[in-house]
Amino acid sequence: MKKRTVNLALLLLVLLVMVLAIWGPETLAVYRDKSVLNHITEQETESEGVGYRYQLSNNEKLYLLSESLNSQSLPQTEQSALTRDPAEAGYQEGAYAFVVNRKGPVGTEITNEEIYDSCNSGLTLLKEKGIIPGDVKEIENGYYEATMYSAIDVLEPRNNVAVWKLTFSGNQKSATKQNRLLDVYIDADNGKIYEFYVRTDLTWDEIDADALVAEWADYIGLYGMEEYVTENPLLETTPDYKKYVFPGMGEENTIVTVGFYEGINELFLKISR
Repeated sequence: MKKRTVNLALLLLVLLVMVLAIWGPETLAVYRDKSVLNHITEQETESEGVGYRYQLSNNEKLYLLSESLNSQSLPQTEQSALTRDPAEAGYQEGAYAFVVNRKGPVGTEITNEEIYDSCNSGLTLLKEKGIIPGDVKEIENGYYEATMYSAIDVLEPRNNVAVWKLTFSGNQKSATKQNRLLDVYIDADNGKIYEFYVRTDLTWDEIDADALVAEWADYIGLYGMEEYVTENPLLETTPDYKKYVFPGMGEENTIVTVGFYEGINELFLKISR
């Protein structure tokens, strides 16, 4: 009798296991669906199309922007192209891209409506620091074209920098280039001015390039500045310039040039070659 009871219990256990194996997963799935369906849940996600952006240092951002600009603006003349070795310059074709940002500002980035005021705020600060001559006029909407770009490391797309480019258009009849900002690149995140060209009443002899770039480096938040000495006379189309080098990404460096075009009295600070 006892043995029969044990066998019956084992048979019932086997039947129970079979039933659970057949209907158990389906029953659990239905129960889980009921707990999720018709209930609103919240989950933090990044904005569509933005992607993950690695937090670059200021030196890394400058290097990335410089290489991206160089990817679209290689040597200006055939003669300079013949004297320049892309490998020595750290340039690799296709490794960087500088493209129009068609999605526009996201998050806390400077908007189309804010860029002009942001540029003027930066311009005022650079005048106070002696980086841009005090005779340069504030920019006015209608005199300038503003376009947002993305500088991208093609091999590591998470490494990217969004910048605004403002270009003097001169569409207004009364517009002249004298004492005006002509071209400028502005960080879309913090409004810092990277590269600029301005017309001024100053001459090259009145400009202290060493002090100018030192103040600019402090303003951007860069480290490791050194003077860049080269014996190549064809690097620039003007004899009035000085070059400096900053640590970039990895073992690479960024070259910054302060120069002056005599005759049109145009001062520039550029990070592109």
